[in-house]
Amino acid sequence: MSGLEEGFGFVMPHWLYWGWLAVMPLIMIVWENRQSKKRVHQPDHQDPAAELLAEEDPLIRYGIEGNIVTRIIDCISEKSGLFIAFWTINTVVFYFFEVVMRYMFNMPTIWVHEASFLLFGMQYLLAGAYAMLHGAHVRVDIVYNLLPDRGRVGMDVFTSVFFFIFALALAGTSLRFFTDSFDMGETTVETWGIQYWPVKGMMLLGAVLILLAGLSKLIKDIMLFVEMGKEGAR
Repeated sequence: MSGLEEGFGFVMPHWLYWGWLAVMPLIMIVWENRQSKKRVHQPDHQDPAAELLAEEDPLIRYGIEGNIVTRIIDCISEKSGLFIAFWTINTVVFYFFEVVMRYMFNMPTIWVHEASFLLFGMQYLLAGAYAMLHGAHVRVDIVYNLLPDRGRVGMDVFTSVFFFIFALALAGTSLRFFTDSFDMGETTVETWGIQYWPVKGMMLLGAVLILLAGLSKLIKDIMLFVEMGKEGAR
């Protein structure tokens, strides 16, 4: 512990922070799978939000699975979303620890706030693929909702050009940010001074994941567009 950290009580080591973020979701996933096997099966009730998304997005409503490529990508998007969802628990625990230490023991931490906002940032970057898989990204639907289903799918295929321009630019920029940060051994400027390059790495990973999710959606959109055309010709 450095001199700057003396008097602040427990300070989470950097290796423990990164190691816990890597291992903790895996533990929770295993635990959740075991618990789900013990539960009595209940009839599934459709989530109102899911119903609204299905109403707006033909790809969700028609349940197009695509091919083996899209199924693999969709599996990666689903599992990555589940993995990072469990990170939220850490933020709750971190801030609870901060409140207890600050107001009960008068020993404010030097790491909780930084650990939490870095975690929120990485969650935001990595959740894009999961959100795309489930149609949760915000779309400007003034014209979109006026179109028939095949017109909506065609619009999605056309606008995917702009998506890929953005996603490729994000991936290229993230790669440069990550390599520069890694080469210089960049750390945050706060007292905790944790490594910053893993965060830049999560930005790059998030860009790759959303690129893959966009590719899967484009393939499924084209397949659905062609299928609708065949049905309309009959």
